[in-house]
Amino acid sequence: MITQHCGACRIDTVEESTGPFRTPAGIFADATDELIAPHLSWMAPDYMDADTQMLLFSFKSFVIRTGRLNILVDACVGNHKERPGRPQWHQQNWPWMANLNAVGLTPEDIDIVMCTHLHIDHVGWNTQLVDGRWVPTFPNARYVFSADEYRHWETLIGGSEVGDNVFNDSVLPVVEAGRADLVKNDHEIDHGIVLEPTPGHTPGHVALHLDNGGDTALFTGDLFHHPLQIAEPQLSSVVCTDADLSRQSRYDFLNRYGDSDAMIYPAHFTGTEIGKIVSAGEGWRFDFVVE
Repeated sequence: MITQHCGACRIDTVEESTGPFRTPAGIFADATDELIAPHLSWMAPDYMDADTQMLLFSFKSFVIRTGRLNILVDACVGNHKERPGRPQWHQQNWPWMANLNAVGLTPEDIDIVMCTHLHIDHVGWNTQLVDGRWVPTFPNARYVFSADEYRHWETLIGGSEVGDNVFNDSVLPVVEAGRADLVKNDHEIDHGIVLEPTPGHTPGHVALHLDNGGDTALFTGDLFHHPLQIAEPQLSSVVCTDADLSRQSRYDFLNRYGDSDAMIYPAHFTGTEIGKIVSAGEGWRFDFVVE
């Protein structure tokens, strides 16, 4: 877990799990051996397991403390969730809540829960099981969801295991409790804290843009799953709703924030987790902050 600052705001990571996830070809359909070969030397051991050549993924939330609001960005997989189609996430008991407590916060302290999108590994801690019912984990929080994103998943109820179970146990209970704000993709949460549309991975995928005290931080969700996608932004994941639009969103983001002072907070990077986008020849690389 790390602690950083953006102006006067404090930013903490709250980790759920970290480890080998999938091979490059297993997560990126266009990741050929020839494409990956030049990157092997820098990816192992911090971003790829050298023995299995599986990419390392971290699953974590970020908490922003502005002095007025405590904002939780993304809510990981969650505990006790029925995920029979995803054995690695089925009926787990992660130490996420203890890690939230370790940075000095309880669920009651969270004012805003903001989900970059409504996939299985970004909404789990939205709810917890109490007396056999899924109820909002953060009793004092407003939950900010893209209205476009919500409507997309709402139409899939009764469909796939991922869409159905996740929506019903981790999203719908929040809406039914009256805790959700369905917003436009450029919604302003507070002064200097706005959503930024980054569609493609899902229809309503957004980043969170924080400006404070002359500093900028961007919480990018699954716009980038792995630092490999900054070096090879044409790689869209196999779970992107629209691979072409996801690719375009990455190129637009890189051109907008590359070689700037913006600090990037991706949801799944390992190592020292955060950093800046800098030019490298005709492309880009991710320069990690060294702790």
